[in-house]
Amino acid sequence: MAWVYLLVAGALEVVWAYTMKLSNGFTRPVPVVITLVAMIASFGLLSMAMRDLPLGTAYTVWTGIGAVGAFIVGVVFLGEHLSAGRVLAAALIVAGLVLMKWTSVE
Repeated sequence: MAWVYLLVAGALEVVWAYTMKLSNGFTRPVPVVITLVAMIASFGLLSMAMRDLPLGTAYTVWTGIGAVGAFIVGVVFLGEHLSAGRVLAAALIVAGLVLMKWTSVE
């Protein structure tokens, strides 16, 4: 169950990063509320995952999901630049996450 909590926490990290961008510096109320709720839920689920997963694994996977997810959301929904170098960087993050999962002792 810890991995489910962690995956949902990572997805919520992407949500709050995206809605923070949409909040325009915390000046638009609806995105601000979504950002804060998603942040609290993300941190709460991360803390639940950390009950059973090592700190290094849980935190690395959580931030990795957030980083790669935010990259994808930026490209798909915000029209951010896509280049071979950025795709390679995202692929290396994913490779690191997979390796972290494979070598995790639970």
